[in-house]
Amino acid sequence: MSKEKVNDELNEEMNENINSENVEREENQSGNIEVKSEVEEKITSLETEVNQYKELMLRKAAEFENYKRRTENDQLNLLKYAAESFIIKLLPTVDDLERTLNHLTEETDVTKIKEGIQLVYNKLVKTLDEQGVKKFESIGQPFNVEFHEALMQRADDSVPSHTVIDELETGYIYKDRVIRHAKVIVSED
Repeated sequence: MSKEKVNDELNEEMNENINSENVEREENQSGNIEVKSEVEEKITSLETEVNQYKELMLRKAAEFENYKRRTENDQLNLLKYAAESFIIKLLPTVDDLERTLNHLTEETDVTKIKEGIQLVYNKLVKTLDEQGVKKFESIGQPFNVEFHEALMQRADDSVPSHTVIDELETGYIYKDRVIRHAKVIVSED
């Protein structure tokens, strides 16, 4: 073979090698490009998802704050107006007392006044009873600091010592709690 032919073959072989290397580089670059684009797409989708969760979290936090504020306002209003239904039930008794006072004259019979006041008193006691307010009996009972407040002691041989012999102010229970202790006089030792 001639020298030129060998050179041509070598040149061809070198060109083929160079071309195949270029093709491999292009394939690697396009592969890298594909991998890069897939990674970028994944990053973009994850960023979008993170933003959605951030927005959702902010909305839920705002909803919770609004709920908390509404609940606090409801509780304050409940405490502020807790006695409203009770007061509404007392108003007819107040009306009855006003009518009684308006009908009093100097010529009014005392027995009629007493009957009218007794009716109003009974109505008031019934309203209190419906609400769970009851008075308790103290006279003749043993002195009990949970129910009684002793204002004084008096000697009385007809009852055992430390027994309530007189009641100066009635005691009341609201449901299961003493709301006013009875002011009493207790027998001495």
